[in-house]
Amino acid sequence: MKTLLLAHDFDATSEHALDVAIELARKLAAKVVVAHVYSVPVYSFPEGSSLIPSAEDAARIAEAAQRSLDEVLARRQPSAGVELSGELRAGVPDEELCRLAEEIGADLLVIGTHGRGAVARALLGSVAQRVVRSAKMPVMTVRLPPPPEA
Repeated sequence: MKTLLLAHDFDATSEHALDVAIELARKLAAKVVVAHVYSVPVYSFPEGSSLIPSAEDAARIAEAAQRSLDEVLARRQPSAGVELSGELRAGVPDEELCRLAEEIGADLLVIGTHGRGAVARALLGSVAQRVVRSAKMPVMTVRLPPPPEA
């Protein structure tokens, strides 16, 4: 394995998944591509109208996402011990992650999961679940460790 793709959405689960990916990359002498996929929200109303963000709003969303990704890389690069790079994409997260993984020739896609139950998955869906079903390469899902017992 030479390239690991890590999906990051700027939460604690993603940070933990990044720790796992970096540790694995060290052992394999691989590089880690940290990816964030954002979508520009479009709101539809029952009467058939929609609210679409302006180009300025879309640009602000993209800029904020890029800043956040850059911060993750800047914070982790000095101590990572492996090559880290970032990739920002707009679109449907599971589709863009699978597309990017193929484009960069990722050997493994690493994604954090919140481990919600079946009801929450049925109501909300799960990016990790859709990636596992769609990816053409192995996928490693990573959950946060349980909190220490008091």
